[in-house]
Amino acid sequence: MAASKQRLWCFVLVMLLALAAGVSGQSGVEEPVEAGRGVVPAMFVFGDSLIDNGNNNNLASFAKANYFPYGIDFNGGPTGRFSNGYTIVDEIADLLGLPLIPPYSDASGDQALHGVNYASAAAGILDNTGRNFVGRIPFNQQIKNFENTLDQITGNLEADDVARDLARCIFFVGMGSNDYLNNYLMPNYPTRNQYNPQQYANLLVQQYTQQLTRLYNLGARKFAIAGLGLMGCIPSILAQSSTGSCSQEVNQLVMPFNANVKTMLNNLNANLPGSKFIFVDIARMFQDILTNSRSYGFGVINRGCCGIGRNRGQITCLPFQTPCQNRQEYVFWDAFHPTAAVNIIMGREAVRGNLRVAYPINIEQLANLEVKTN
Repeated sequence: MAASKQRLWCFVLVMLLALAAGVSGQSGVEEPVEAGRGVVPAMFVFGDSLIDNGNNNNLASFAKANYFPYGIDFNGGPTGRFSNGYTIVDEIADLLGLPLIPPYSDASGDQALHGVNYASAAAGILDNTGRNFVGRIPFNQQIKNFENTLDQITGNLEADDVARDLARCIFFVGMGSNDYLNNYLMPNYPTRNQYNPQQYANLLVQQYTQQLTRLYNLGARKFAIAGLGLMGCIPSILAQSSTGSCSQEVNQLVMPFNANVKTMLNNLNANLPGSKFIFVDIARMFQDILTNSRSYGFGVINRGCCGIGRNRGQITCLPFQTPCQNRQEYVFWDAFHPTAAVNIIMGREAVRGNLRVAYPINIEQLANLEVKTN
């Protein structure tokens, strides 16, 4: 019976284009636009709180969002998403014709047919990142959790079949924010005294390279890697400024990381046969949104919709706190995370944007790309 179920999983994965209908947007913000419906059988997601959708709910962790008003604009209410509605990967999944990807903590059996989200708030590339929040799932453990998923769904299947199916899937990875915000910039971490910004970026990307290569060795071929955003402009950092302006020091701090990641992806494309890695330029998208906020419909770019203190960024969104009413006009939802409106814009740009925001191709083109498995 188990083998039969596993074969059924594989069959459904391969035939998803014909069988899956996809779901319409549930963000309560805006209906999604048709882009690449039914192009890929599944998407596997790795990252931090920007794309966590519930994996921290049952952890002994201070990094949780499974309470109101998180999810106030999401069909289903609070789920563990650090947003009022959609995350960027929710929008990407929708545009690719996939249902919303379930968190690893809830993904079993048929729930995992279209992919799994392994992201965890406070997680980093480095295992010790985010320890101030206690419970979190670092990237290394997220990869182990993906291995557990493979064990559950492959079983007696032929290795060639598994490889062919995985090669068609999208692997979205967004790591690194916490390695700065909840490691390098934390006064109780020694990291800043051990490494200058370039040395730290080198350390992170050296580890990152090994981790992404592990995913490749497990069968992943199509990778969308998100760069770091303008972290010097988030309400938490703005609240520390006497002028309330973006911290150019923090923005400059993460630039070597983004530069290193671009170089890393070029090297991986050259050295891992059959792979295709693309870079999603979150910083550039965010800069455009902040610079041209009015044209995007945003009137508030320097404080959170939900939070306490200066720029509503000194204490993040508390349980049952009343958020702003005009959420569509806010760039930031809380001290650290964008609103669903911003996530939807960035998701659409990642899927169908030009070379300025997705290099060397966008996610829709990546989804349509034929790759070799050996």
